[in-house]
Amino acid sequence: MIKWWRVPILCLFYSSLFSQDVMNAKPQSIYQYVVEDIDGKDFDFSTLKGKKIMIVNTASECGLTPQYEKLQAMYDRYKDRDFVIIGFPSNDFLRQEPGSNAEIKSFCSLKYKITFPMMSKMVVKKGESQAAIYKYLTQKAENGLEDSKVKWNFQKYLIDEKGILVKVIAPRTLPDDREIISWIEAKS
Repeated sequence: MIKWWRVPILCLFYSSLFSQDVMNAKPQSIYQYVVEDIDGKDFDFSTLKGKKIMIVNTASECGLTPQYEKLQAMYDRYKDRDFVIIGFPSNDFLRQEPGSNAEIKSFCSLKYKITFPMMSKMVVKKGESQAAIYKYLTQKAENGLEDSKVKWNFQKYLIDEKGILVKVIAPRTLPDDREIISWIEAKS
């Protein structure tokens, strides 16, 4: 029989064990995810092992949409140096990505000549319908770095060559910001 005065002590003990497990948990890699690309085909993140990855949620009718130009320029500059950009269109912020996947692909191709991989439109904001990959990106329990929320279109997530999230970059920070360039160019 447990004495009533021992219950709080036991609760503290088990609570501290659980929190230590969470704090010491090894972050999961992004390589476990397979998503649908803009053409409806499977895109397996495990094919990107050894590359630095920038994930960015995009929108065609946003004041930040001109960032596509800088994203493409960076992709052209660094794609042969084990760097890739992955775009995730989303209609989560003021319905600024209303089109279908075909319309988004056409817009990106014609207006910005996008050649980096684009995925199917998905929900990136927290909630029941948030895409699993964005749960990974925004929940410390999964990514090992931090809890965050997608604040707006063109938020950037930097993933290292081991598939681990290392940095969350604000939407208004341009893709060619010195901090991002330094990270891409740094040797691991």
